[in-house]
Amino acid sequence: MLAISFLGLFLGLALLVFLTMKGVNIIISAVLCAVLVALFSGLALDEAMLDTYMSGFTGFFTTWFPAILLGAIFGQIMDDSGAAKTIARKARDWFGEKRAIMAVVGASAILTYGGVSVFVVGFSVYPIAYQLFKSANLPHRFIPGAMVFGSISFTMTSPGSPEVQNLIPTEHFGTTAVAGGFIGVICGFTILLLGAYALKLAVGRAVAAGEQFDPPAASRQHGDDDALRIPALAALVPLVVLVGGFNLLSLVFELRAVEALLVAMVTSLALGFVLFRHALDHSTGTLAAGADNALVATANTCAVVGFGAVAALTPAFKEIVAVLTDLPGLEYAGLAMAVTVIAGITGSASGGLGIALPILAPIYQGMGLDNGAMHRISALASGGLDSLPHNGYVVTTIRAICKETHQRAYPMIFVASVLVPSAVLMLAVLLYTLF
Repeated sequence: MLAISFLGLFLGLALLVFLTMKGVNIIISAVLCAVLVALFSGLALDEAMLDTYMSGFTGFFTTWFPAILLGAIFGQIMDDSGAAKTIARKARDWFGEKRAIMAVVGASAILTYGGVSVFVVGFSVYPIAYQLFKSANLPHRFIPGAMVFGSISFTMTSPGSPEVQNLIPTEHFGTTAVAGGFIGVICGFTILLLGAYALKLAVGRAVAAGEQFDPPAASRQHGDDDALRIPALAALVPLVVLVGGFNLLSLVFELRAVEALLVAMVTSLALGFVLFRHALDHSTGTLAAGADNALVATANTCAVVGFGAVAALTPAFKEIVAVLTDLPGLEYAGLAMAVTVIAGITGSASGGLGIALPILAPIYQGMGLDNGAMHRISALASGGLDSLPHNGYVVTTIRAICKETHQRAYPMIFVASVLVPSAVLMLAVLLYTLF
């Protein structure tokens, strides 16, 4: 029975990745693959799908849809008003067209490290990235890679990050967000440098081969650079309020992260409507377009979270956890492999941590390991295999936000957000083991 469960788990995961790469709707793919996993493991299909799958699906929707909805509308306002184009022009003036890639990475990283949800970051940064890549005549297919790398690789796993992937370990190891010390900082900078170099190298090769800015037809919804003119200061104010307001509310007034984000988002939206009201007269359907984007983004991620919830019930999944937690002499390596494998199966860094740490933390704490090291290793491990093709944020960024395909956009994401973080995870395990 265990062998059949293993076969079903890996077939389900492989099929989910294959269907995603082929462009099959992620909701349909996730449901079909969850059914396959449940059948091979002998789970009652009605309980697996109507209870476990839907609990995972609706749990994510309940927690994150309000923030994603406001973020999508915010990004749409920044786009339709011309504010994103203004910021893109300024970034182009400051950094130069040749640095468009790092401008996109930097914008994503600043927002993410400011505590903004990655989904909000995606909708907010894409209009800016579109204009930067258009001005520099760089291939559109690299925009998702730059955005994903800037928002979920080094930013969500580094010391001090307010993202949930860095906060979940604090609950299980009794640590703070800056746990892991200098080694954690070194690992964060190493991911940044290696990923940025990989992006620059890949884009350079594509341009040398004759590629130009070639957005899919569905994404060609952005006006000319000169169509709308918003003062630079006015364009930046909503972003500053969003990032600063989140941190002020969450740190000074100790609001929960989601509550603080919602208040900051509402304030930024109100400012956006006030500052950009004349420009928005030129555009109709801003609110409706933002709401449509939010529904697609949330449903894509909910579908994958539901698949992960079903996978976590299987005997194969439980056996994988048992084996990885019983590696004598390789405790830190065992923790790293367990978290990253679980994150890969579930297709979610936060989902993987949420499933793994309640099981793993007591086991490894009983071995007398350093809590700070375990915190940082867990956070880093969540940001490796989680970025496989079926990851909810990856699917949302490629499909819903950038209107790209996995065939065109995912290879760069794999290099920058899977290979690079996974290599640095091994470095972290070695350094924490030695020091």
